Amino acid sequence: MSSIRESAEKFFDACETGKGWEACKQYCRPNATFSAQADALTGIDTVEGYTNWMKGMFSPLPDGNYEIRSFAVDEKRNSVAAFGVFRGTNTGPGPVPATGKQVEADYVYVMDFDNGQIKHMTKIWNDVASLKQLGWMP
Repeated sequence: MSSIRESAEKFFDACETGKGWEACKQYCRPNATFSAQADALTGIDTVEGYTNWMKGMFSPLPDGNYEIRSFAVDEKRNSVAAFGVFRGTNTGPGPVPATGKQVEADYVYVMDFDNGQIKHMTKIWNDVASLKQLGWMP
C-alpha cells in the first residue's frame, strides 16, 4: 500500500470523526496550508485550523458521520483525492438553535504530500447547500 494512501486514509478518518488537530497533526507538515472556496470556511488557511473547525462541527451535529465514495492516489503528483459524503442531524448547540434538520453533503479533499506528510489540502464543498439543508440559512 502506498504510504501517502495510508496516511491520507488515516488523516481523513481522524478529521471526519472530529478528532481535531491533536489526532491529525501526525499526518501533516507542521505548517500545512488549507484552502476552500466556501464562505463557511473563510479565514481558515491551515490544516490545523480546518481540523479544529471540523471538531467543532460535532457540537451541533453530534451524530456526524461520513462515507467514502472514492479514494484516488496520484503517485506522479504526490497527491490523494478523497470524495465523501458527510451526514449529520442538528440536535446540539451551534451557530443557531438546534433545528433537528439533517445534512447530506458531498465534498472532496485533495491532499498534496511532501515527504509522506500533507503539505496542503483543498476542500471542494458547496457550503450553501449544506447550510440550507440544516436550516441555518434561507
